[in-house]
Amino acid sequence: MFRTTALTALVLLIAGMAHAGGPPGGPVKTCAVDAVVSGAGCMDKYEASVWRVPRPNTANRALVTKIRQGTATVASLKAGGATPLGALMDDYAPCADSGQNCTNDIYALSLPGVTPSAFITWFQAEQACANSGKRLPTSAEWQAAVAGTPDPGPDNGTTDCNTASTFAVAPTGSRKSCVSSRGAFDMVGNLFEWVADWVPRSTTGGSWDPDVSATGDLQGLIGADDSGTGGPGALLRGGDFIFGGNTYAGPLAISAVVEPSNSFNETGEIGFRCAR
Repeated sequence: MFRTTALTALVLLIAGMAHAGGPPGGPVKTCAVDAVVSGAGCMDKYEASVWRVPRPNTANRALVTKIRQGTATVASLKAGGATPLGALMDDYAPCADSGQNCTNDIYALSLPGVTPSAFITWFQAEQACANSGKRLPTSAEWQAAVAGTPDPGPDNGTTDCNTASTFAVAPTGSRKSCVSSRGAFDMVGNLFEWVADWVPRSTTGGSWDPDVSATGDLQGLIGADDSGTGGPGALLRGGDFIFGGNTYAGPLAISAVVEPSNSFNETGEIGFRCAR
């Protein structure tokens, strides 16, 4: 009797897990509309645009819920008095470069057709993701999501990955050919993207061995700053909009020459996207 009851319970448990999409920690079957399935998690479809949301715990509580569910739109953000940041300058204050004073202030969203936010430090990006119920992806997660994105040749300025625009960041998702097999846009070019990992900061860069990347994707992990005056390097992925077409940008592009407290304020080349 005990064995029969235990066997029945086991069958019901397995059936229940299958209906729920697998055991805890198993592959995610669905993601919010602003993200794509990548491995066991979800990766934002678009590079983040950062918005300052006033009164997030009172009048805009419902808006923050939408942000965390991935259903907020530009219209709903503007209706709540939210303002986009980081399009033209470092205007995140009072959210500091260190990530202080950022809680319940700035929120990262994955939206099509907007200017992705730049001029942002790793600490600020991490807080913007956290406020939205997300996090920065690991480099391994980022690599899984970028697969299938074209390794750029000449940039035609319209549909190719944005790697030769000199000073122009393209609206998210507007480069229609720059999409991964999983459906994530702009993971090559447009903005460098912070990921979660830190390593000893590198002193210079080069390109991958031709057997790995015939197009010369950036391999900026050469040397280590052992002078005692530098800091750690937070990994940057994908390349950016001034990488000159068929040069350093690409699905394998990686750099650790930038400290997590650096935002490239002068050129606005660094952005990010979030994961769940």
